[in-house]
Amino acid sequence: MSVEQESRRVVAVLGGSFDPIHDGHVALGTHFAKVLRADELRILPAGNPWQKPGLHTDAVHRVAMIRCAFDTTNLPVTIDQQEIRRHTATYTVDTLKSLREELGPETAIAFLLGADQLQHLNTWHDWQRLFEYAHLCAAARPGFTLDAGHVPSEVAAEFANRKVSAVVSAAEAIRAQAAGQTYIATDLAIDVSATAIRETLQRGENPTGLPPQVLHYIHTNQLYKN
Repeated sequence: MSVEQESRRVVAVLGGSFDPIHDGHVALGTHFAKVLRADELRILPAGNPWQKPGLHTDAVHRVAMIRCAFDTTNLPVTIDQQEIRRHTATYTVDTLKSLREELGPETAIAFLLGADQLQHLNTWHDWQRLFEYAHLCAAARPGFTLDAGHVPSEVAAEFANRKVSAVVSAAEAIRAQAAGQTYIATDLAIDVSATAIRETLQRGENPTGLPPQVLHYIHTNQLYKN
């Protein structure tokens, strides 16, 4: 690895509604922050996501729950509220373009995805332009393969063509350039549903899959009640 590559910063970016943030989100961010040896984990709570209207909790609470969730992880976490400040529809490609302008052309940006997002990536606005601004790193369950019908064919082809080299570590490959590659971690099984958590809370029960400090915040502020 060249001196330039060694000095290149890596910023891992995790977006989502975080309504509420749960153990799956924390596991995804923590896993990739460590695997990629990220210099920063940037958390991007959604403001007005066009594919997921009707957020259940105000932004101020979602941001506070993110702080609670990552407070004990000892990761270099930044909560970026640019999507919340936007009053128009939120598209990931626009957010990544904004991040690229902020972080500069040399910083490696790794946008983190769960397997469920990968399965409908082709429905995202200008999804192929995401690679202009970032690497795409996805978490999948053991046994997941691109050619097994788990993702749309055009997404599978794009990911296969941009796959990081097998001869170096994921951290080295991602740090080697600023954007344009893909990496799939097949050893991270995440099966937590924010919808199921909200439904459990609405019944007055304590759900599984929430960091204890987040559950405490929810109860203290009486969130997700009918």
